[in-house]
Amino acid sequence: MKPQLLKMHTEPYSSFSFRNDSVPHVNNRWHLHAELELIYFKNGEGTQFIGDNISNFKSGDVVLVGPNLPHYWRFSDSFFEENANQVNVFVAHFPQNFLGSHFLDLPENVEIRAVFERSKRGLQIAGKARSRIADILERLSAAEGSQRILLMIEALTIISSEPNCIELSSVGFRPSDYSDENERLQAIFDYSNKNFKHRIALEEIAEIANISPNSFCRYFKARTGKTYSQYLIELRVGYACRLLIETNTCLKRLCFESGFNNFSSFHKYFKIITGRSPLMYQKEYTM
Repeated sequence: MKPQLLKMHTEPYSSFSFRNDSVPHVNNRWHLHAELELIYFKNGEGTQFIGDNISNFKSGDVVLVGPNLPHYWRFSDSFFEENANQVNVFVAHFPQNFLGSHFLDLPENVEIRAVFERSKRGLQIAGKARSRIADILERLSAAEGSQRILLMIEALTIISSEPNCIELSSVGFRPSDYSDENERLQAIFDYSNKNFKHRIALEEIAEIANISPNSFCRYFKARTGKTYSQYLIELRVGYACRLLIETNTCLKRLCFESGFNNFSSFHKYFKIITGRSPLMYQKEYTM
């Protein structure tokens, strides 16, 4: 199923939107939007779908979702029953330029720029930052004027200094990969994104990077923390996830369209990365 594109509305004289939800069915569908979303579940639990990541969420969780990253939160059935406990969710939507077109270009904001880049895969806020962001979002519900802006800057600064935040969606599902990297690395990503459905020889990608094959292996591992083979597998599995979610392509055809040479390898790596078989993954999205 294709995600529904939503348009976030802001109040007059507001640079971003904020709301406090008390029902479990608000935007309870697979969707995306151009704005970033910072959400805190004060009360509620269920299953979260962010890109190609499927995991549980619970009371106290805080998540930052980047622009145009498909997502939704499906609350547990118990919250839809009569006399059920009420959910309590605080959520802010804001465009990347809500602080002005040049704010992120300031040298002091390099860490906030990095947060926006990482948010393209979805960030599970962890460590001490989680409770601090939760407190800020609760305070936002009563804030007015410039205090709203100051609280949002504080929240983004806290996230940027928390080393334990977890990227949720795989690199293959990310809307745009590492756009702030240097030209050589960007050329590698661009070429890989266009050609991952076919076999990419080491000599071929090394030529794109304009370095020797041996140097390429060391270069890519140092810059990304993974081998190029691992990266290609993530791209292929991420693409397979999209096909499973948004089309009715049969598994055998989907395997080869995603760049895998045989079904056993496809099934093996899909389960390693997502924790589920392709059929179970598809079933969870289409229930």
